[in-house]
Amino acid sequence: MITASELAGYFAAHALWSLSDAETFHPILAYTTEDDAKHMERIITPTAEEAVEYGRKQLDHSDKDPTDIVLLYDGRVTGDEPRDAVIIELRCYAFPWAKATYGVPYAPKASGRFAVFRPVVLRWEDCADFDLDRAFERFFAGADAHETGGALWRAHRVE
Repeated sequence: MITASELAGYFAAHALWSLSDAETFHPILAYTTEDDAKHMERIITPTAEEAVEYGRKQLDHSDKDPTDIVLLYDGRVTGDEPRDAVIIELRCYAFPWAKATYGVPYAPKASGRFAVFRPVVLRWEDCADFDLDRAFERFFAGADAHETGGALWRAHRVE
């Protein structure tokens, strides 16, 4: 789940960059292969629900032969204050039983001030073999590795 977290951070930064410029965000399926190459597929379907359903099927049984795979889509997180969020579902095929979901809350451009808030863990199921702090270190390393998205995230971060 550690390398999947790094992949998730990289594409979360990409998603936030997209959201900072646009009103809509098409779900993304991103994965790495054995040669450590990153791949990205925008999921375009008639509805967002269909896109997420397709992405979840790929998480469980991908035909792309990935080592790690993440699905990113626009959603909401609840808590002290419900917010729009990039939701990221992660899988590492070396540990197929482990499932994680992160949320990166943000204030949309339409609110008058684009902002990015602290990520939250929404699911950490059967991940006892992984250190959550280490996973988040790699998540932020992945975000920083996305040159444009990482810079945007740092510039609009709200603690």
